[in-house]
Amino acid sequence: MEMGTLSVWTFGLLFVSLTAADGLNFFPKNFVVAKTNDANVMLTCVTETAGAVTWKFNGELMNDVQLDGQNLILSEEVDTPMLGEYSCWRGGEMLSSTYLLLEAEEEDDTDSLITCRAKSYDCTFSCNWSHSGYTAVRLGLGQDCESGKSCEWVSTSDQVLNGGFQFELSHSVSPYAEESTTLVLTAEALSDLHILRRTKSFYLRDIVQPDSPQIVKCEEVDQDLNVTIDPPSSWSTPHSFFSLEHQIEYVFKDDGKTGRSSSALIPKGISKLRVRSRDSLVLSTWSQWTPWKNVTY
Repeated sequence: MEMGTLSVWTFGLLFVSLTAADGLNFFPKNFVVAKTNDANVMLTCVTETAGAVTWKFNGELMNDVQLDGQNLILSEEVDTPMLGEYSCWRGGEMLSSTYLLLEAEEEDDTDSLITCRAKSYDCTFSCNWSHSGYTAVRLGLGQDCESGKSCEWVSTSDQVLNGGFQFELSHSVSPYAEESTTLVLTAEALSDLHILRRTKSFYLRDIVQPDSPQIVKCEEVDQDLNVTIDPPSSWSTPHSFFSLEHQIEYVFKDDGKTGRSSSALIPKGISKLRVRSRDSLVLSTWSQWTPWKNVTY
């Protein structure tokens, strides 16, 4: 076993490490997460062959290192200058590489970081990671992701306009059975070789928000107007099973006052109207209002 200390190496590569710590815009295949001041962190050289190896840190050969067989032991307390890519080599061949990342200590709560929405009870829903300052974010659904086991991550490195990220995820919740278990969503985010990990649980019904409905027509019925409204095209079918309730907002011609109705029948004498919908069974979040529609009859 080759023994030594990392003190001289740490200070000698301080500049190299800080230069490399501009952040990752992808999740590396292999990485180890340490907490500040962790010591004796082991980095594994992934190889099926025996023999001596050398280690590099951000491409620079490391001297006076402590090894356990082929694996590297970082005996110093982990701090920012030590973060980056560690690779093991034999001759001119790189056998494997591992990134050392530091666990972020952000205090942001999960709900302020991740918002999710389902347009219907179909098999997909979307989530937004709204905070900027992160170069890569990925989401995973299920207990395996929460426990750190193998996980089918949904990744993206494409930031949206506000600096956040958008995701489309699939689930296996049956839309026809009573929902008894929560969806467990795990998020990991990278920023300057620091990794933030958050988990949130929710029922699918809690994130359902229909798209805006469609105003089909307005017809005079005695002293009222009858408004025909269709569900949005993205809403679950059959509509007889997945029922929506609608709310109509309208503006009177004479005085410009507004009124609202949960009935399809509204007063005459209005200049315009708009409509929104929600699931009538679970009383989901209301959809966005439709654009105002001028009324002529």
